[in-house]
Amino acid sequence: MNLLQGKKGIIFGALDEKSIAWQVAEKCVEQGASITLTNAPVALRFGKIHELGEKLNAEVIPADATSLEDLENLLQKSMEILGGKVDFILHSIGMSFNVRKKRPYTDIKYEWMQKTFDVSAISFHKLMQSAMKLDAVNEWGSILALTYIAAQRTFPDYSEMAESKALLESFARSFGYHYGAEKKVRVNTISQSPTWTTAGSGVKGFEEFFNYADKMSPLGNAPAEDCANYCVSLFSDFTRYVTMQNLFHDGGFSNMGMNTAVLEWAKEQ
Repeated sequence: MNLLQGKKGIIFGALDEKSIAWQVAEKCVEQGASITLTNAPVALRFGKIHELGEKLNAEVIPADATSLEDLENLLQKSMEILGGKVDFILHSIGMSFNVRKKRPYTDIKYEWMQKTFDVSAISFHKLMQSAMKLDAVNEWGSILALTYIAAQRTFPDYSEMAESKALLESFARSFGYHYGAEKKVRVNTISQSPTWTTAGSGVKGFEEFFNYADKMSPLGNAPAEDCANYCVSLFSDFTRYVTMQNLFHDGGFSNMGMNTAVLEWAKEQ
């Protein structure tokens, strides 16, 4: 369909084939875009992003998303490589040491919590602030971040990532106003279903919750590939006036109170 024909973009967070960012990168190129790929230096060593770069003819630029210097370098290099300002950016970054180390929410290490906020949420503000200062995004450009419904509802094992996602969504609204008013750039978040990514599957009890959400949602959990399609639509010119929104892509889960399919599933367990 060539929805992104001639457009240029930056994709954060592709680690391996399970990553939503990986799927987004493939879909963007399939729809005619030229992209650069980026991830933290440590992730570049452990993931397969270089394979993706070769496949999509996309240059891989290491960047610590918490570093303003790295972000500015990423944006400048991307503009040089792609031949001008970019039209879209995907922020697909999330990390919690407390979750990784299985620290209970009521006994959190606060220095780890601060790192979680910096990596998972504040990096989004840093990215947009850097992009605005460098005038790196074309008018009617689109910036997206991936979030989760734990920003609004309580999921005990999601720990302080819940507050991190709430902060991320708030940045999208607040910065979305300024970016829209000054540069005609739109900013949104996509609240995705539980998805079998490397990061998601590291959360305690993920398999049980994945199955619960799948039964609760009338359409079932939204796969990563369909999330990528949704991202493409929000990068395209068909959604020029959508901004400052948190958009649920979850098969209807966010509007459900109860589904008898959950009760039937629970009896089978």
